[in-house]
Amino acid sequence: MDKEARRTRIVVPQRARHIARRAQVLGRLTACRLRMTTHIFMSQAAQAITRAPADVVREAPVSQAPNGICYAVAGEMSISATELERMISAVPKAISAALERKAYYFVPLTVNQGDQTVIADRYDVALSDSAVCHRNLELGGSLCVFISTRLMDAFEFYINVGHAFVERAGVSQEFADLVWKQANASIRGETSLDAWESRKLATGHASDAEKHKNEYFAAAFSDAISIYLLSLFLDVDYQDLRERDYPLLAPAALAERLRKIAELFPVNPGFDFQVFYRRRS
Repeated sequence: MDKEARRTRIVVPQRARHIARRAQVLGRLTACRLRMTTHIFMSQAAQAITRAPADVVREAPVSQAPNGICYAVAGEMSISATELERMISAVPKAISAALERKAYYFVPLTVNQGDQTVIADRYDVALSDSAVCHRNLELGGSLCVFISTRLMDAFEFYINVGHAFVERAGVSQEFADLVWKQANASIRGETSLDAWESRKLATGHASDAEKHKNEYFAAAFSDAISIYLLSLFLDVDYQDLRERDYPLLAPAALAERLRKIAELFPVNPGFDFQVFYRRRS
């Protein structure tokens, strides 16, 4: 099959196909996008109530997914409990094991107010300009990650998981060898702006090329983990990864990386990973 005439499609089980793909769900890997879902009412009768993160931690009951990830829900949610549980459960145990002493709090909005962070109990347009996709806070000896469900999609959660895993466990040598082999073969494109920029510096002749090489491996590894996790939760059309700031990694190269990730981190029961190619019409 002509490589230029095919697209990569990462497929998950049929029961996950009901989840609606958002228009920009596969945006830039390294930046949170403040985008609202279309069902949000842009006016509210009264301003949302805000609370300190410590109050949310104290009051919200924490659950543990089958893979060991701890999470809690507080406030009005834009995602159903079933979808949220499946989104969290998609993370393979080999990855979630590195997330101990960390709890994810899914809240409507996480808001910056000066040098303080507060949590809104529901979406409020008056707070949206100060809202952030997530905030990491050390509370009670644990790392609490507050995720704004009104601003994020599943991909933002998996990006956070991917970066957290790499920070804790480092980069697989097998994956690093694969990525460096692709870079030396001048394979087109990359999976994020961070990976693209660090790859250019790593393959140059600067005195700190080795430092950039390690940064490249970390960025590419966390990118691949994030894409792999998303593909376990819903269908991923590879073309949706396109960005203006850097060329997209060649489909065959991405598939090779994802297969290596699947080999390193086998799927949990009830999930599936496949890569399909199809001709452009």
